[in-house]
Formats: sequence, structure tokens, C-alpha cells
Amino acid sequence: MSVKIRLQRRGKKGKPYFWIIAADSRSKRDGKYLEKIGSYNPTTNPAQIDLNVDLAVKWLQNGAQPTDTARAILSYKGALMKNHLAGGVRKGALTEEQAEAKFNEWLESKRESIDKKKATLTEAQEKAKAEKLAAEKAVSDKRAAEAAAAAAPEEEATEEAEATAETETEDNKEA
Repeated sequence: MSVKIRLQRRGKKGKPYFWIIAADSRSKRDGKYLEKIGSYNPTTNPAQIDLNVDLAVKWLQNGAQPTDTARAILSYKGALMKNHLAGGVRKGALTEEQAEAKFNEWLESKRESIDKKKATLTEAQEKAKAEKLAAEKAVSDKRAAEAAAAAAPEEEATEEAEATAETETEDNKEA
């Protein structure tokens, strides 16, 4: 039996949500699976991935082959790195403590890069929001100026009409 680590689609039409599973390669995409390893939500930015790294490493060590997308997710979360380090421990190149230290160091650097990406995304959103607000304010000011300019000749015409009406009433009084 050939085991694959792959994605099983869940969610609604147009709103995909996936489970990361270990399944027999002959089973259907959304069919029977051996074990659920995690979940993946691509609709958020950055994508939300919940993965049990130890389970993924167990399945990788037992010979499960990840699909391309699953491989990318496992690599992103560090399951492939941990599997690689576990292989080094089995061969005697590393001790368990060294492997754990390298993995934790890698996790920390990955977490920092993710936080940095989130910060730049929020900064870009705030900048775009500020630019949009400035553009809307410029349009609003332009409309207000045009309205004032259009109202000014009307006011002059009404003032002239009032002035002529006053002179006529003065002329009528004199006569």
C-alpha cells in the first residue's frame, strides 16, 4: 500500500479549506484517509496552517510521499527539516540535543520572518488606506471649491438684483 500525504478539500464553493491527511494513494481525494495531520486555510493572508509536525515526521519516516503542495506546506512548517535532522541522528552525525537545538533555531528564524512579513503587509494596508483617504479628501475639497465657485455668481446676481430693487424703491420714494 502506497501512502501519500495530501490535501483533502473541505469548505464551501469558492471558500476552500483543506485538511492535510495521510491516505492510501488509491483512495479518492475526499475519500477515506488513514490519519489527519493538520489543516490549511489558503483564503487568509498569510495562509493559516495548523500542522502536527511530529505526526507528519512519523508518516514521512514510514515512507509516505507528499504531493507537491503538501511538500511545500511541510517544508514551510519545518516537518521536512525535522525529518532530515532525525535522519542525521539515526546515522550518528548529530545527537538528539543538537538536532533539537538546530530545529528550534530554524523555527525561531522562520517565526521572525513571518512576523516581519505580517508587519509589512499591515504597513502596506495602512499606507494604501491613507492614500485612499487623501485622494477622497482631495476630490471632496475640489467639489466644495467648485460648488463655492458656482454659488458665487448666483450670489452676485442676487446682490445686484437686490441693489437695483433698492434703487428703484428709492427712486419711487423720491418721485
